[in-house]
Amino acid sequence: MGTEGPPRTSINGGNDDGTNKTKEHKAIDDWLPISSSRNAKWWYSAFHNVAAMVGAGVLSLPSAMASLGWGPGVVVMVLSWIITLYTLWQMVQMHEMVPGKRFDRYHELGQHAFGEKLGLYIVVPQQLIVEVGTNIIYMVTGGQSLKKFHDLVCPSCKSIKLSYFIMIFASVHFVLAHLPNFNSLSGISLTAAVMSLAYSTIAWTASATKGVQPDVDYGYEASTTSGIAFNFLNGLGDVAFAYAGHNVVLEIQATIASTPEKPSKGPMWKGVVVAYIVVALCYFPVAFIGYWMFGNSMKENILMSLEKPTWLIAIANMLVVIHVIGGYQIYAMPVFDMIETVLVKKMHFKPSFTLRFIARNVYVAITMFIGICFPFFGGLLGFFGGFAFAPTTYFLPCVMWLSLYKPKMFEFSWWTNWICIVLGVVIMVTTPIGGLRNIILQSKNYEFFS
Repeated sequence: MGTEGPPRTSINGGNDDGTNKTKEHKAIDDWLPISSSRNAKWWYSAFHNVAAMVGAGVLSLPSAMASLGWGPGVVVMVLSWIITLYTLWQMVQMHEMVPGKRFDRYHELGQHAFGEKLGLYIVVPQQLIVEVGTNIIYMVTGGQSLKKFHDLVCPSCKSIKLSYFIMIFASVHFVLAHLPNFNSLSGISLTAAVMSLAYSTIAWTASATKGVQPDVDYGYEASTTSGIAFNFLNGLGDVAFAYAGHNVVLEIQATIASTPEKPSKGPMWKGVVVAYIVVALCYFPVAFIGYWMFGNSMKENILMSLEKPTWLIAIANMLVVIHVIGGYQIYAMPVFDMIETVLVKKMHFKPSFTLRFIARNVYVAITMFIGICFPFFGGLLGFFGGFAFAPTTYFLPCVMWLSLYKPKMFEFSWWTNWICIVLGVVIMVTTPIGGLRNIILQSKNYEFFS
């Protein structure tokens, strides 16, 4: 770690050593969304992380509890909070572990840990699955919440297809997608963070007000052993999805100013701690109180189980829409960065507004179309939660830490990282099975573009 080898190349093209970059590469880096602005404050980190983490996932946590049961559910929820906070701390620390260099993107840290090509092959596919998958799920969530709002506010109105509501939700992103970088999203992220705390509070207070249902049952809903097992695995995936904000953490930290005297990890970690307190205030009451009141009759989205008071639930659904607008943009920005990097540095297009306009609109259109075709909300959460979110959130930072810092065998750091790795691998291997089964079951009665 003390000495660096020859200058390295990455997906972002050119030479990673800042002192040797050509003026052209410097100009391109100043145009790309991740590296174009570095004047963010610590509170930007707080609400960017809240907007990235607290989203569609919190609404499914009572349903996840119903699949897991009281004992396993509480353990999984609390352990996930602790483990993901630890792995997030690791990433914040590794951002500037090489003096004079910043790993602005997840894959750059992966390349430093695993090597040039292997680092790209390990990180980029998983990060893309997470970010594109989240954008698709947010398309579905935004459309569903808009439809729920419409049906509550105007129950006598003619029913409108979910597909149209997803299109309405997507129309906002055809505009917002053209904000140039993370710092330009700060107002949207702040609004999204406030919305997440607001609708989470509405969800658990409305549940508590409704009280424990007369026929509440805390047993497993499935009647067969296989059904219980599959639902359990899907519940694990839902929790994994809920705690997945790590895929954009280095990109968020890249926007914070850094000097040798005041490295970015200080303000970044301060923001992360505030964000995780907000996460706890959102997640634990919603998950535990929602399950306590409804038991295994909880629907996959808690707001779908709450019908009254109508006006309050309608407001909560609109708050969800506003939040996932911000969440979509947070997850889309690193994808925009990758797309624009390839177009400019690999395919040698000239950086321009027209290039950015076309590329980003095409991406929004693709996520909208896939969301319209496959709006299987619960199954999507479980499948993506296990398949991609578990590696990048639960254990990939630990693997990098072991590779780079090499703690002594059997000491506390070594044990901590290996426990996280084992638990993360178990989640990664098992939970997509439950999610895929739920998708298959829901698709049996589904008509395209309904």
